[in-house]
Amino acid sequence: MLNVARLRILRELHLRGTLAAVAEALTYTPSAVSQQLSQLEREAGVPLLERVGRGVRPTDAALTLVGHTDVILTQLEAAEADLAASQPTVQGVLRVALFQSVVLELAPATLTLLGERHPALQVEIIQRDEDLASSGMMAQEFDVVLGEEFPGRPHPIRPDVHREDLLRDSVMLALPSHGRWADLPSTLDRLADAPWALDPEDTAMGAWSRGVCRAAGFEPIVRFDTPDPLLQAHLVRTGHAAALMPSLLAARHLAGTRLASLPDDPHRMLYTATRTGRTAHPAVRAFRTAIAEVAHAHQTNS
Repeated sequence: MLNVARLRILRELHLRGTLAAVAEALTYTPSAVSQQLSQLEREAGVPLLERVGRGVRPTDAALTLVGHTDVILTQLEAAEADLAASQPTVQGVLRVALFQSVVLELAPATLTLLGERHPALQVEIIQRDEDLASSGMMAQEFDVVLGEEFPGRPHPIRPDVHREDLLRDSVMLALPSHGRWADLPSTLDRLADAPWALDPEDTAMGAWSRGVCRAAGFEPIVRFDTPDPLLQAHLVRTGHAAALMPSLLAARHLAGTRLASLPDDPHRMLYTATRTGRTAHPAVRAFRTAIAEVAHAHQTNS
């Protein structure tokens, strides 16, 4: 019979690409990973790896096994969720990957709420880029991730991922209220000469922001390329740049700037995602309930 632990190693190789990355993720040595995969090959009776340069990659037969492994792990997680639901308290460790604006505005109140309701539940917050968070979730590093979806850039929904929309958050134009650039016009199509503070282009926010500027007829002059929204807000506040900022930050972090609406009033959608087998786990449900309440209160009060 095929060994589930070895099947998971094969799945990790498919997700991470190298034996070294698998070894690091599972706290094995690369030689131990190689030995486990060789043993799995003997159990399967077919080649599972082929050489590519100095590395290896899964064969078509291995990818078939990976598909079955996804189903097996989903079923095992559902079993764990059923066992956890039979307990009188919500407990254990929940690992959640968030990005910075959510960490700043929603996470503290969510942790307070969970601490009051479920004191035996330990929540670990990890700040991650969304792509890394999603791949980490599929590799079982995280139980829940917060994602953001921008207009015109829909995220494909995987059958092994369960998504719940959380908050529809408008994105606004933030402009200096004093300094050299205090007289910038508050309409996007007249800001071709302005200096900008934008997220890196390889991020969802950065790619979307540049697309918005290009649709307005200009290539933004990015003087400050940073994923830190607080730094972007500070650069606007101190008169050095324009920026596109989520309204989630407006109440506490955009004071001292001029805020203006963008054409068509675009919104990003914040959502929570978890693996399908984890959906009914009491810790995941408790976290989703708490952060949804916090998001609703934030939206109501803003």
